[in-house]
Amino acid sequence: MTESANYAIDFGTSNTVITRWNATTEQAEVVPLSGISQQLPHNPPLIPSLLYVEDASQEQVVVGQAVRDRALDIKSDPRFFRGFKRGIAAPVQGFLPELDGKTVDFEQAGEWFLEGLTQQLQQEANTEIESLVLTVPVDSFEAYRNWLTQVCTHLNAQQVRLLDEPTAAALGYGTTQDDVLLVIDFGGGTVDFSLVQLNLGEEGKQPLGFILKWGEKLLGETSSQKVKTARVYGKAGANLGGGDIDDWLVDYFAKTQGIEKSALITRLAERLKVQLSSQEAAEEVYFDETTLDTLELKLERDRFEEILRENQFFEQLDDLMTQVLQQGRRNGIETEEIQSVLLVGGTVQIPALQQWLEQYFDPSKIKCDRPFSAIASGALQLAQGFQLQDFLYHSYGVRYWNYRENKHSWHPIIKAGQPYPMTTPIELTLGASVENQPSIELIIGELGSENSGRTEVYFDGNRLVTRTLEDSETSVIPLNEDAKTIANLNPAGSPGRDRVKIQFWVDQQRSLRITVEDLLTEQVLLKERVVTELS
Repeated sequence: MTESANYAIDFGTSNTVITRWNATTEQAEVVPLSGISQQLPHNPPLIPSLLYVEDASQEQVVVGQAVRDRALDIKSDPRFFRGFKRGIAAPVQGFLPELDGKTVDFEQAGEWFLEGLTQQLQQEANTEIESLVLTVPVDSFEAYRNWLTQVCTHLNAQQVRLLDEPTAAALGYGTTQDDVLLVIDFGGGTVDFSLVQLNLGEEGKQPLGFILKWGEKLLGETSSQKVKTARVYGKAGANLGGGDIDDWLVDYFAKTQGIEKSALITRLAERLKVQLSSQEAAEEVYFDETTLDTLELKLERDRFEEILRENQFFEQLDDLMTQVLQQGRRNGIETEEIQSVLLVGGTVQIPALQQWLEQYFDPSKIKCDRPFSAIASGALQLAQGFQLQDFLYHSYGVRYWNYRENKHSWHPIIKAGQPYPMTTPIELTLGASVENQPSIELIIGELGSENSGRTEVYFDGNRLVTRTLEDSETSVIPLNEDAKTIANLNPAGSPGRDRVKIQFWVDQQRSLRITVEDLLTEQVLLKERVVTELS
C-alpha cells in the first residue's frame, strides 16, 4: 500500500465530487472512480448521487454511474434512490420502502452511498485515507453532524472533519481574505443563497473544521468543539433545483409529443438540459432493443428559457435574492459591499441564470468557472498543515472542595476546542485549606458531556454553538489520582493566603504540563512536569 492521502467529498443532491491533494503540484485534483464516475463534456468527472439497493439485508448496493450503466434508473423501482440527500436529517413525510425486510430511509441510503464511494476510492488508490473532509450546508451543520457521526463508524478514514460549504467554496475559488460573499449553491434538489463573511483566521492559517473522528475514536457525540463557520448575514433557500427543471422538461415533452412520463424521459431531459448550457440546440435519441421503439427529443435554448419563464423560475430567484439582500441590510451589509458572487452546483451553468444575475451585480464580481469542483477543492485546503491545526475534544478541570454544597466539585481550566500546542499557559493560584498543611494535592479530571437536557443551537459571532438549557450533573473521569501531590510546602501552609501559582498548558503530544511556584519562598517546585496525557 502506498503512502496515505488527503481527500474531500462534496456530497450533492445530483452529483458528488471527490478531490485529492496532489503533493507534487500542490493543488487539488478531482478523482475519477472506475464505473462510478461519469465524464460529460466540459465537466470534471462527477459521480451521480444515485443508489440502487440489490439486497438491503446484506447491504449490497450499486452506486453512481453504475446505476445508469446497468439501466437501473429507467423504470420506477422502490430499490432506486435519487435526490436522497434532500431528505437526510429532515422530517420524513410519505412512503419509505421496505426492502428485504428492512425499511430504508434517506439516512441509510446516504450512508450506503458514502460507504460505497470510500471503499472503492481506497481500493483504486491503493492507499489509506488519512484525512477526509466532508462539506455541509451552513444552516444544517448540526443535523448533518449528528448523522455523519454515525456514518463515520463505517468510513475507511483515519480522520473525518466537516467544513461549511460557503467557506469551502470561497477557498476553492481562491478567496483568502475575510470577505463578504454571496454564495449561490444551485444543485439538483435545492438552491441556497448565503450572504456570509468568511472567518479564515489569522493570516497564513486555515480555518478549523469540526472533527468527527480521530483514528478509532468518534468525537462528534461527546465533544463540545467550537465550530468556526462563515458568519451568516443572510440566508434564503428553496426546494428548487435541477431536478425540478428536468420535471418541467418532461411535462413539456409529455404535452407536445404525447410521451408518457417515465424515469427514462427524465434521464433524457436531464441530458438535454446539460447540453443547452454550452450549445444553442440539443438532441437525444433512445432506442429500445427489446421493443425496437425509437424515441427522439429535441430542444432549442430559446424554447428552454421560455419553459423556465413559464414555470416562474426567475420570479422565484428574484424572491430569494430580495430576501437575502434585505436580511443583509438589516445586519448592516449593503449590496455594494458584497465583493464576490460565487456560483456552485450544476444548475448555475445555465446561461440564462447568469444573465439574470447580472441584473444585480457587476459581471466582474460573478465567478462561475468552478461550479462543480470549488467546494471539494476548497475543503482540501483544510487538510494542509492538519497537525498544526488540531484542538482538544474534551474539557478538563481541577477538583476542589465545595463548602456550600459540602462535596467535591470541579473547576474548569481548559475548555473543549482549545487549540494545541498552547502558546499561552493558564494560571491558577491555590492556598492551604488547614493549618500546618505539608503539601498541596491537585486532581485533574476530564469533564464529560452533560446528561440529557434540551439543546439550543445558535450563532455566536462567527461560531455555531450548542448549549444545554437545563442544569444537569457533569460526569468526570479523574486522570492523576495516583500522582496527585504537586507541591511539598516548607514551611507548612496555613489558610488565608495564596501559596502556590500553577501554570497549565498542553504540548504538541497532547500532554498536560504544569509549572508550580511557591509564592512564599519564590521557589519553582515543579517545572514543565507532565501531569497526564489528554485524550
